[in-house]
Amino acid sequence: MTQDRRSGAIDRITAIDDGCIGHFIAGQAVPGAGTTFDVTEPATGQSLGTARDATAGELDAAVKAAKDAFPAWAAVPGDKRRAVLHRIADLIVERAEEIAAVECVDAGQCWRFMSKAAIRGAENFRFFADRAPGARDGQALPAGGQLNVTTRTPIGPVGVITPWNTPFMLSTWKIAPALAAGCTVVHKPAEWSPYSARLLVEIAHEAGLPAGVFNAVNGLGETTGRRLTEHPDIKAVAFVGESRTGSAIMKQGADTLKRVHFELGGKNPVIVFDDADLDRALDAVVFMIYSLNGQRCTSSSRLLVQSSIREAFEAKLAARVANLKVGDPLDPATEVGPLIHQRHLDKVASYMDIARADGAKIAVGGERIEGAGYFFQPTLFTGAAQSMRIAQEEIFGPVLTVIPFEDEADAIAKANDVEYGLAGYVWTRDMGRGLRVSQALEAGMVWVNSENVRHLPSPFGGVKASGIGRDGGDWSFDFYMETKNIALAYQDHAIQKLGA
Repeated sequence: MTQDRRSGAIDRITAIDDGCIGHFIAGQAVPGAGTTFDVTEPATGQSLGTARDATAGELDAAVKAAKDAFPAWAAVPGDKRRAVLHRIADLIVERAEEIAAVECVDAGQCWRFMSKAAIRGAENFRFFADRAPGARDGQALPAGGQLNVTTRTPIGPVGVITPWNTPFMLSTWKIAPALAAGCTVVHKPAEWSPYSARLLVEIAHEAGLPAGVFNAVNGLGETTGRRLTEHPDIKAVAFVGESRTGSAIMKQGADTLKRVHFELGGKNPVIVFDDADLDRALDAVVFMIYSLNGQRCTSSSRLLVQSSIREAFEAKLAARVANLKVGDPLDPATEVGPLIHQRHLDKVASYMDIARADGAKIAVGGERIEGAGYFFQPTLFTGAAQSMRIAQEEIFGPVLTVIPFEDEADAIAKANDVEYGLAGYVWTRDMGRGLRVSQALEAGMVWVNSENVRHLPSPFGGVKASGIGRDGGDWSFDFYMETKNIALAYQDHAIQKLGA
């Protein structure tokens, strides 16, 4: 079965634009004429094919298609947009296994997680589809002699730039609310994993989405990405990725006063107090850093554990980390797959010498796995201090740093002592403490006695260097739509008579 899935995924990938993936513009596949770059399979290190970096003219064509399609799509009644988005969700469900297999081959993610990710993508479309009819609804705000009525209108053509770690699901997370709001889209997937994103735009048009409403261009960040973020007809840019790239996009969009939505890096703490349910806390600690190969923005990459239980908890943790199954991402038994690219593997590996130089101990792992592909051993750092680089910098791999703390105040101080603020996790049976710590954490999201359980109506996003804005529920519409206030006078009021 594993080999059949891989063969099917390879066949599907090589069939896209005859092995050199181009673009999808105005409802049509466009082979492209730009320079090519290789796309490799993380599990083997072998080439999956090549992709085209969009030329300036091709990017302009995609933006023009979105601009031309915008008035008609914005005018489509919400119930009809809802119907189209539900058809997209239906087709995603029908093709869930194909999408998951492509994602495993393309991004190196494990089947045990990706087999559900496509279904999650369909749920994203259904959630926002059902909100499309009410997307423009506002509020009635009465005042003295006036009634203020608010409404929302789609902002226009938007750019969506998505990352390589879970490309299909994260694409649906951004694109579904944009389409539900009445916006048109130009999507640039990450250059290291472009294939599953292509499946999404094909599915959307098969479902009946009008030509030009959803366009996709491939390319490098410094060329295609920059042209997209600087284009004057793109009204907003939604981006998921590194904090440094987010900063660059903000600068690139400044001249055209672009609205931006960023979901960026993290160095998220999981805080385990001595009164916690330690078995459940251990499960959550392991899951939230080693699942998705450690390549997850909300991963709890710093374990802050109370000193009174540190030694015993570390021992159990080390045993679990050493027992993780690393291997073929398409094997259902695999728990940790390869890293995305040789360049990223080199980055993760470089932190081993950094940890040693700073005085930390590599308790488990710490080595590349010999053979084909970009595999790295699940790694556990102990004896670490909050001042070390391994406790400050986002490694974005299957690497966990353990830091002891003494009391509640010490835990909060160490948790907040990073430039990031995406997520935090707190384990304690004392709900008063859980609430105090949650409110004190500098993070956009906090889970108490839970791993990252995502609830679609709730806001998702970070503070500090972890992002700007929120996804989820109506927070998504706040980004993709403009709010307008209309003041209706129902009583005469005094008007100054200038020049009378």
